[in-house]
Amino acid sequence: MGEIPKRIERLPELAENLIWAWHPEARELFKELDHPAWVYTNHNPVRMLQIMPYERLQAAAQNPAFLKHYDGVMYDFDRELDSKETWFSENYPNFAGTIAYVSTEYALHQSLPIYSGGLGILSGDHVKESSDLGVPLIGVGFVYPQGYFKQVIPRNGWQKAKYENIKFERTPINPIDNGGEQLIIELEFPNPIYLRVWNLKVGRTQLYLMDTDIEQNQPWDRGLSGRLYGGDQEMRIRQEIVLGFGAVRILSHLGYKPEIYHLNEGHTSFVALELLRREMAENGLTFEEAIQIVKKKIIFTTHTPVPAGHDQFAFDLVSKYFQKYWEGLGINREKFLTLGAFDWGYGQGPRFNMTALGIRLSRYQNAVSKLNREVSREMWTELFSTPEFEDLPLIEYVTNGIHVPTWISPPFQTLYKKYLGKNWLKRQDDPDLWEKIDDIPDEDLWFCREKAKDRMFIFLRERARIKRIEENKDSRQTLAAGALLDPHTLTIGFARRFATYKRAQLIFQDIERLKKNLLDPYTPVQIIFAGKAHPADDPGKSVLQQIYKKAIDPSIGGRVAFIEDYDMQVGRYLVQGCDIWLNTPQKPFEASGTSGMKAAINGGINFSILDGWWPESYDGSNGWFIGGKEPENQQDVFDANSFYDILENEVRPLFYHRYGNGIPTDWIKVVRNSIKSVTPAFSARRMLKEYVKVYFSS
Repeated sequence: MGEIPKRIERLPELAENLIWAWHPEARELFKELDHPAWVYTNHNPVRMLQIMPYERLQAAAQNPAFLKHYDGVMYDFDRELDSKETWFSENYPNFAGTIAYVSTEYALHQSLPIYSGGLGILSGDHVKESSDLGVPLIGVGFVYPQGYFKQVIPRNGWQKAKYENIKFERTPINPIDNGGEQLIIELEFPNPIYLRVWNLKVGRTQLYLMDTDIEQNQPWDRGLSGRLYGGDQEMRIRQEIVLGFGAVRILSHLGYKPEIYHLNEGHTSFVALELLRREMAENGLTFEEAIQIVKKKIIFTTHTPVPAGHDQFAFDLVSKYFQKYWEGLGINREKFLTLGAFDWGYGQGPRFNMTALGIRLSRYQNAVSKLNREVSREMWTELFSTPEFEDLPLIEYVTNGIHVPTWISPPFQTLYKKYLGKNWLKRQDDPDLWEKIDDIPDEDLWFCREKAKDRMFIFLRERARIKRIEENKDSRQTLAAGALLDPHTLTIGFARRFATYKRAQLIFQDIERLKKNLLDPYTPVQIIFAGKAHPADDPGKSVLQQIYKKAIDPSIGGRVAFIEDYDMQVGRYLVQGCDIWLNTPQKPFEASGTSGMKAAINGGINFSILDGWWPESYDGSNGWFIGGKEPENQQDVFDANSFYDILENEVRPLFYHRYGNGIPTDWIKVVRNSIKSVTPAFSARRMLKEYVKVYFSS
């Protein structure tokens, strides 16, 4: 980073702590410094300060208005990071330890593309909320030098993956210093492999990330952490060994001794094996004694409601990497494999299942929604019916939540501050606070909705314009990017990973009936899609292609759009701007979902299958649900017809019924109910407090 004038010399310190990602005044400070540079760098203040001319910085250092803003931001920055009075310290003054949170990905900001989807979004929100509440949590995971792929949609609509190496020096990610060199951790693998260790400051919370792309490693080992979710089964087990064993060793090297390890999904379960080895080696415990100690330290969260989504490996493959491990523990192969052995009953016989390992070696296990708890219990009935679990509770649940400051739109942030009080964020999980939503005049609430919607359309049109110029997109591709969308039309949003069970194509079951809704001259509808299919998921790519072809179909009149290269920034604008948030998964395959929660805090209304989190929130007054119980072979048709019926008979009439002041008062009633019922109950604040009260402090 270049020279910074002394008067504003702490700008790099602020840029290198991601706290600015959810504090509007800090973001505005960088925008004020140089708005074109802010946009050009994808809202990355580290890179922005690197490319700014010194003269521009010097001018800012002599500008009284900028200096007043700078001093205020830095005062708030210091006060928040230095404060000893937090929710956690006030409620748990005797807790002096740390909590290690291990996840395979973290979504923190669009300028750090080291995440793919919902799991990463959850982890990122978890880490941010731990900072806000003062929870002594330390995050550990991978940093991927090639990140997740950039999505390219050519004219034929078949998704292509483009990988670009992340230039760490342009990000807030910094190397951990070890005597003038970057910290390198050695693992026995069974052959040595070396991990490079990085640090990322997320408010009060420290996040430690590792990768293997260094010259000390063999070429085939350097690529282990190259990409998120790449490679075959052998690559997968090697990645998960590095993540699990590496997480424990990095924390130990840095002097941490966590009382609790919170493992996010089965990818992280090898953490338990490294803890087991350490208990036996360092404390002289037997294998059985060490298991009991390790169990007391681990909380395990499971998400995936289908067997195919749980990592499992052939015993021979596991033996290839763990023979020295079990020999070091003084146990035999059979006893070791029993830790993870599980048979789904599909005729393949038992395999080493990472979720079974996590369940067996944890004190508590939780699903991520109430419905997901029931599905998970059914999936793992055979495991929990064994004698080792006879005195233990079945899987419980903590429903996911969202980090409200990250996902709230500026118009609604201003509105809530005015009517709920300047400290509304501190009480965001208090249902009584949200009763004040009824005091907001219809005019103000509707103005905010229109303002958030306008911001979305400005963003989408500018994005389409830039792609047209810089990527030589043709007119059909520009049409697909939403160039003809109308800010005054009822707008439905659908943005998520393009897995087939999410049924993005469901509403196209009866294309002629859908067109009547889209093209109605008086009460039209438009739909915005966004999302990526996994690079190896051809069925998902096929669904995406079908929708893209609808978006470029002239007969649909520009009423369907597909936004290329979905990321946190695109997602944020869509959940903030769309009137309706659509979710059409095949029940019960949605573990929780969080995008609908984000829409609701911004005045959007959910229109969803009763799956994931929505059954816990839907009350008949705060949105709509699609479908019901029909024979499996008729479910798609039944659900599509349910969607059309509700759209035609309830949603469109309600949205377009305007009174003399031009405001859809009846629609606003649903908006109010949506905000009140969703925001406090489905915030990351409620979620993390629940983890602390139920699991971390017991």
